[in-house]
Amino acid sequence: MEEKLTRLNKYLSEAGFCSRREGDKLIDAGRVTINGVVPEMGTKVSPNDVVAVDGEIIKNNTDKPIYLAFNKPVGIVCTTDTSVEKDNIIDYINYPKRIFPIGRLDKLSDGLIFMTDDGDIVNKILRASNNHDKEYIVTVDKPISQTFINRMASGIYLEDLDRTTKKCSVKKIDSHTFSIILTQGLNRQIRRMCEYLTYEVTSLRRVRIMNIKLDVPVGEYREFTEKELKTLHLLLEDSTKIHEAKTAKDNPSRPSRPIKEAPTKDRAKPKDQPSRESFKGERPNRERPIRNRRKDH
Repeated sequence: MEEKLTRLNKYLSEAGFCSRREGDKLIDAGRVTINGVVPEMGTKVSPNDVVAVDGEIIKNNTDKPIYLAFNKPVGIVCTTDTSVEKDNIIDYINYPKRIFPIGRLDKLSDGLIFMTDDGDIVNKILRASNNHDKEYIVTVDKPISQTFINRMASGIYLEDLDRTTKKCSVKKIDSHTFSIILTQGLNRQIRRMCEYLTYEVTSLRRVRIMNIKLDVPVGEYREFTEKELKTLHLLLEDSTKIHEAKTAKDNPSRPSRPIKEAPTKDRAKPKDQPSRESFKGERPNRERPIRNRRKDH
């Protein structure tokens, strides 16, 4: 019986070490080994192979995947690099197993962020083309006008990113607070949008990602319920199908090149080609010289 082979990046993902994309980066950087040998990109591994990252052996994870809803406090950084950032999210949670955040929430913001050891789910959630809802409650430094609400909702060009934000739902809550639902995740997007309209964000909290709502105190986490997880997977499955269909539509297979017909005298002129009459008067007429008629001998 043949051993089941798994692509190396998928192995790292299933082991809960990182996402497939991050795995590719580690492999490309030469930080991953299989049985002590640095592999090429695309290499597959068997269950008996020993995979290591920076010398640390990575065992394939056969346990049930971990999915946590964490209420990140202000001041905590969404990074797994515990050696560089002392206020990192990994040390703060101190979970007994290796997990990592899905996406980011900037240091000055608080609220919902997913933590998991399932690398396969990361790209499905973060892929911009899937248009997954993320809801925020935002407080600004001065009274909110209807013009502000309309401008935020209709999309704003962010010069430093050279991007225009997508249209979104924005609702006023009180004089200084509003809710906003985004389907994209540009760097510091809400803060940049507010800055463009001369408002400064004083508080920014994410309260929902897709079907998962924030319902735990700051600094605490909970596991997804079975119902939440089932709904989440259905949403991800639907959005993946839409993405694949759109990709196929935008990149159709090239049709076979038609056989060209030999030119004929009766071929009609292309519609865009100007008639000869349209050129009259543009070139001077040249008189044809009179040739001596050939005499018959």
